[in-house]
Amino acid sequence: MGRITNIEALTGHGNIEGRRVLADIMDYGLTSVDPYDNTRELVRREGNLLIFDGLDFEAKGDPKSGKAIYDLDLLDRVYVFGIGKGIQRLTKALEDILGDYLTEGHVVAKHGDEVIMERMGVTLAGHPVPDKYCAIGCQKIVDIIEEAQLTENDLVITAIGNGVSSLLTLPWPEISLEDVTETTRLMQIEYGIGTGELNDIRINVDRLKGGRISRLIHPAKMVHLFGVAPGNPGSKEDDPSMSEFDNLLKNNHWLHTVSVDTSHTTALNVIEKYDTENKMPESIINFLKNFDMSKAPVSWQEYETFDTRLFGVMPKNRSSLARGMQRAKELGYTPYYLGWITVEANPAGIYMANLATAAEAGLSPLKPPCAIFTTGELLVTCGDNPGVGGRNQEYCLSGARRISGSKRIVMSGSDTDGTDGPGGEFHPDATAKGVTVLTGAIVDGYTMAECAKKNIDVYEALQNHATSAPLWEIDSGIAAIQNISIGDYACTIVMDHDG
Repeated sequence: MGRITNIEALTGHGNIEGRRVLADIMDYGLTSVDPYDNTRELVRREGNLLIFDGLDFEAKGDPKSGKAIYDLDLLDRVYVFGIGKGIQRLTKALEDILGDYLTEGHVVAKHGDEVIMERMGVTLAGHPVPDKYCAIGCQKIVDIIEEAQLTENDLVITAIGNGVSSLLTLPWPEISLEDVTETTRLMQIEYGIGTGELNDIRINVDRLKGGRISRLIHPAKMVHLFGVAPGNPGSKEDDPSMSEFDNLLKNNHWLHTVSVDTSHTTALNVIEKYDTENKMPESIINFLKNFDMSKAPVSWQEYETFDTRLFGVMPKNRSSLARGMQRAKELGYTPYYLGWITVEANPAGIYMANLATAAEAGLSPLKPPCAIFTTGELLVTCGDNPGVGGRNQEYCLSGARRISGSKRIVMSGSDTDGTDGPGGEFHPDATAKGVTVLTGAIVDGYTMAECAKKNIDVYEALQNHATSAPLWEIDSGIAAIQNISIGDYACTIVMDHDG
């Protein structure tokens, strides 16, 4: 069973042949990447021994490279904590492996995720904007840690993934949750800044981000699992002269169980850069300007004093991209990868459409039949028009304008977690079918004509960032089962014949 739940609707109109090919490629990539299976490959139990083993899952340059083995009979207790979108697929694997050796744990996941844990509590919370349930879930984790009074004879396994920067939210007492929520809305949605710069602010006003959760767990033994590739994947802060492991500890801005490279001064610089001090909640500004250094995030020097191991359970060679490119080749399409992109979704869609039309016309080194792939984290700067939509939906609908009339080009983009944006009730038919958020879209050269037939104003939908309703209306919005997020996954095919 695949993850896309409405393939029949997606492939029953327009360029039917092309849509079937692209839906196959997209679903194959989304479905074949399961953190449960990868975690079971990384982690195993042989009697009383818990073993973490696999070079694919290690950051290159890890000075502790090799098997991590823990004798469960010699440990007093074992705890598991998970935070992230779809992270239960990872923590469920740990739960199944540990069995009765698991003492306790808690998971903070995104609203809409199915609760699958049996031995651990789960709090479903807000993303991309944190809500009160984020703080409730995080406080439960803090309570468990503090009540345990952990020692060197305990083992704590953490699992985090994309979405952790929102879901792991527990501000210092001087700052209200509402002020953190407003800061996230202002900077990420209204101003459209990237996660890295937003985290320079969020890390410095939070009790758990920036490695502070590890400081709380210390002196217990720790194994930190990431629901992404090992290292610091996709980070523009990476120093090419440093190993993956050193970049992870010294240039990290979002994997919050390890050390980070930020400070209250960096946070103030970001606020000044975007000229948002007058819009920022007063408590945030006061906290940063009068920062108490005892509350600083964990530096790499401090982190190295902790007893830890690090593993990424979603290596690049097992990603949606790798599997999707493999599937495209099997279907007769030469795969091309253009890279990791973090730009505004609307112009990105236009650019991809232009590349595809050039290939279609024989004016490009990309020769049909071909499949053009990108990954990354597209941006949508909503300003005062935050409609119900998503970055991949906007990318596709924007591109649909440029490929209008083509009988050979089909575009798609999706968020790998199954939720492209915060969602909400956007169409009565979708609500009736239990769909309140889309994960992306599939469009082709017939899309604009289909919109016109239904009196859908594409330009207005893009301007208001309200793309979910029109895409659903024309059976072009992708609905999918939620899972872990490893970024955006987009593919555009150019056929060598009319479809």
